[in-house]
Amino acid sequence: IISPTMGMSNKDRPLIDQRTRPRRNRRTDGMRDMIRENFLTPANMIYPLFIHNGKENQAIASMPGCERHTLESMLNEVGEARAEGVRSVILFPKVEDEKKTNFGEEAYNPEGIVPTAIRMIKAKYPDMLVITDVALDPYSNMGHDGIVENGVILNDETVQQLCRQAVAQAEAGADIVAPSDMMDGRIGAIRDALDIEGFTNVSIIAYTAKYASAYYGPFRDALDSHPGFGNKKTYQMDPANSREALLEAELDSSEGADMLMVKPGLPYLDIIRQLKDNTDIPVVAYHVSGEYSMLKAAAERGWLNEKDVALETLLGFRRAGADVIVTYYAKQAAKWLNGKE
Repeated sequence: IISPTMGMSNKDRPLIDQRTRPRRNRRTDGMRDMIRENFLTPANMIYPLFIHNGKENQAIASMPGCERHTLESMLNEVGEARAEGVRSVILFPKVEDEKKTNFGEEAYNPEGIVPTAIRMIKAKYPDMLVITDVALDPYSNMGHDGIVENGVILNDETVQQLCRQAVAQAEAGADIVAPSDMMDGRIGAIRDALDIEGFTNVSIIAYTAKYASAYYGPFRDALDSHPGFGNKKTYQMDPANSREALLEAELDSSEGADMLMVKPGLPYLDIIRQLKDNTDIPVVAYHVSGEYSMLKAAAERGWLNEKDVALETLLGFRRAGADVIVTYYAKQAAKWLNGKE
């Protein structure tokens, strides 16, 4: 049976009347490599590291393959990632309960765990980019990103604390500060605070479109930073909204952000593309803990090929428009990209 739209070639084979055949450009490895549009390299990835002041590493049950590192173990991990071509890390501290307060004063203690970790990394690996999280939740006895008063998270009072935190991190040697708190006006305030203290070269990655997502659970396990009451919906974005992300991007850009982040990543690829199409600032995607843990769980059960799916996921962020990806897979993905298993 031959379709009416088909004929026969001079070789007596079925022939469709179609001159443009996209499959020709997929025919061989060399052809596919030659016209590939998007690429993933180790330098595109930021490696998040959980740190604590304990004497031993602590496994994180909900994040297989991740640990709370001692500071010495952190240095080893940084060195291994660097050897694979990963050029940047972001630090997240597990703070002792007795150091947590509503005002989060430990966040800007110059001898605290994060400033100490920054100095250690920069002393051993001065070319490694060290990024720091700017938010009060790891230091808060309320488990929120800001100061709490009568059940309300205060905006401007929190921003004042965040400025102190960012300056303390810059003084310790941070290359980039990354405010994740979602308080209004904090990017401009932090930019001014850094500049007036002489840190005009310290960059800011703004958590621009950080959604009030259910995907953060394993991360909060890692830092023991679950909200002490309620949720974070009064300051993080509504997952139903997309246009609001453009407003946040416009504000953060005008206030001095150097890069704009979307968090989570996979459920918000449309937001990554919106920011890419509407700003001239590099866009960062955060491949968050819940996304990572789901992939790990499926791989452990043999339901997915972990390497192939992880690399496809990370490439998907790049295709959507992300210039940079924060991912717990950074070191492992770099090994895979380098031909190691």
